[in-house]
Amino acid sequence: MPAAVLPDLNALNIHALRAMVVEQHVFIERLQTMIAHLRRMQFGRKSEKIERQIEQLELELEDLESAQAAQLEELDRNLEPKASAVAAKQKPVRRSLPDHLPREVKIHAPAASDCPACGSQLNKLGEDVAEVLEWIPASFKVIRHVRPKLCCSKCDVIVQAEAPSRPIARGLAGPGLLAHVIVSKYADHLPLYRQSEIYAREGVDLERSTLADWVGSSSKLLEPLGEALRKYVMSTSKLHVDDTPVPVLEPGKGRTKTGRLWTYVRDERAAARTTAPAVWFAYSPDRSGKHPHQHLATFKGTLQADAYAGFNRLYESGNVQEAACWAHVRRKLFDIQQANASPLAAQALERIAELYLIESEIRGRPPDERKQVRQARSRPLIAALHEWMRNTLTKVPRKSDIAGAIGYAFGRWPALLRYCDDGLLEIDNNAAERALRAVALGRKNYLFAGSDAGGERAAACTV
Repeated sequence: MPAAVLPDLNALNIHALRAMVVEQHVFIERLQTMIAHLRRMQFGRKSEKIERQIEQLELELEDLESAQAAQLEELDRNLEPKASAVAAKQKPVRRSLPDHLPREVKIHAPAASDCPACGSQLNKLGEDVAEVLEWIPASFKVIRHVRPKLCCSKCDVIVQAEAPSRPIARGLAGPGLLAHVIVSKYADHLPLYRQSEIYAREGVDLERSTLADWVGSSSKLLEPLGEALRKYVMSTSKLHVDDTPVPVLEPGKGRTKTGRLWTYVRDERAAARTTAPAVWFAYSPDRSGKHPHQHLATFKGTLQADAYAGFNRLYESGNVQEAACWAHVRRKLFDIQQANASPLAAQALERIAELYLIESEIRGRPPDERKQVRQARSRPLIAALHEWMRNTLTKVPRKSDIAGAIGYAFGRWPALLRYCDDGLLEIDNNAAERALRAVALGRKNYLFAGSDAGGERAAACTV
């Protein structure tokens, strides 16, 4: 029931309110399920239509949840115990507030310390404690650096402390403000012109061009950190990689071309490793295979990636082994099943789901244990799936969608099996796809990079 058509809550009795709350609760659960389903598809199919559907559902869900909160407040005001119980069940479970937050204690003592009945001194029995989360708005401040000049009247010597260093020479912005601008642009996806409007509400006029200068200068400061991050990511023996398109403005032509942002992910937590996870982004003006070849020039190990042909040269060198992605196989079958209600695709999906169930059981265990389980349980399932696919190919047209999906899997079968022989590897490349979500959100807000140099800045600052 959309919030726009809600009846007058004051005119409804408790039974009508209760029925409305239950109805909206069911509808909200259905919306949440739809959003979760679309999110699973979003980054694999890279469909702009799916992104718009998610946005619309999110807005509808916000309106419904806000309307439901108003109704629950109405139920709370009612003195009927049953109504209060209904309201309590519908409210989300309240999480405890983080311990690291500073606490401000306010004591609300009774107005009098004497007993209102007999006048005797009251003794402390206990206390009730309730915590309220409050927001302190971010604010600007000016730090004035004063350097007194001292002189010697006898020898005409002037002494003065050196000026403190600034992130940007003779720049107006302090390090905290620069960090805030960059995080707002690349992590919170606020374009600079919007940031300029927000700062203006605080009475501070910072032109978009000024903010752009700060971002450019800060990205140069981040280059040593980016290089250190690249070396750390490339020093692992298992790496996830993926790429996504980024529109880039072609100077002087008034149109955009398609650049690429590449993500390289080091993450071994699923195999019980304590090494810190990290992501390194790189920009290229096109999708030529020479770019990942350059990025991975020093890497030796297993590359978990999609079937992009640009990686083939790396595999031919012998320094890099391919581990294919079962999620890509599953996605092709899922699309067929959704489009045609294919029973064959559904059977294949059920078999692949068994592999993922095993992975959920061994996630977080040491590599040796993961390998042992995969050899004992996953290998036989994969062998049975291969036999099923081979038999299925004899029963369907050669040019059918299901034959194409099976052909895709058969073309990468050794690489699809590789995760069973190495407990450090994953069953899919979802770690890289998750790292690209920030790029997808940012791309939607800032629309395009202003140049190839802007794309490189985005790669350096994206988190």
